[in-house]
Amino acid sequence: MTATATRTVDVEARDLTKIFAARHGTARVTALENVNLDIRPGEFVSIVGTSGCGKTTLLRIMAGLETEFHGSLTFDGLRIDGPGPDKGVVFQDHRLLPWLTVEENIGFGLLDLPKAEQRERIQKYLRLVGLHGFERAWPAQLSGGMAQRAAIARALVNKPRILLLDEPLGALDALTRIYMQRELEKIWIEEKITMVMVTHDVEEALYLSDTVVLMSARPGRIKKITPVHLARPRDRENPVFQNLKKELLAEFELQTKSQFSYEI
Repeated sequence: MTATATRTVDVEARDLTKIFAARHGTARVTALENVNLDIRPGEFVSIVGTSGCGKTTLLRIMAGLETEFHGSLTFDGLRIDGPGPDKGVVFQDHRLLPWLTVEENIGFGLLDLPKAEQRERIQKYLRLVGLHGFERAWPAQLSGGMAQRAAIARALVNKPRILLLDEPLGALDALTRIYMQRELEKIWIEEKITMVMVTHDVEEALYLSDTVVLMSARPGRIKKITPVHLARPRDRENPVFQNLKKELLAEFELQTKSQFSYEI
């Protein structure tokens, strides 16, 4: 994941460091330290690591939700200094507004568009995520997987250049999670946009990603970058897949032990 020519890199981090200031007698926390990372246009990248390693903080900086940091982080050559329609974000909890219907939630950010274009966009992304026919359902009437699909549609409806996902499938049961992994891959293939996902699930990362980035225990650094050169759709029982999983889990375990030593 290195830049070799113009527009071969969508996201570029150089010596990125994030320190949270001391508050109410607590010590300063270095969440990220000297992170260097390149992400190509259209690439699917997963960031994995132990709890507290800074992976969500890194995603929030990419989204423009954290703007105070040292070093540089650019998107399409420009410093990321705040959120915008070019960056879609999906969180672990769907965050749908309970007083709006599914279609109203998805179209919430389209109010400046003509009504006809709003309807066209909403219908397109309802179909893309498999929720056509549920336009007038309320969030409380949806299953966990359906609600998360609505959240993904809401993030995509503004046609962002990059989709950032923070543990988007973490709250789902095992079978729904596997189904949603396939749906997420289908959406990525159809939309042809850059996706960056934070997850604790190594198998999920290997199944979905072109590249898996493993972060060290706090302070978060890039510990290992693993390209995944496997045909899609991926076979989880493939020996190469299993070997990659074994290697990453072994490194993951080392980082977990390192984190406990750090905290003690």
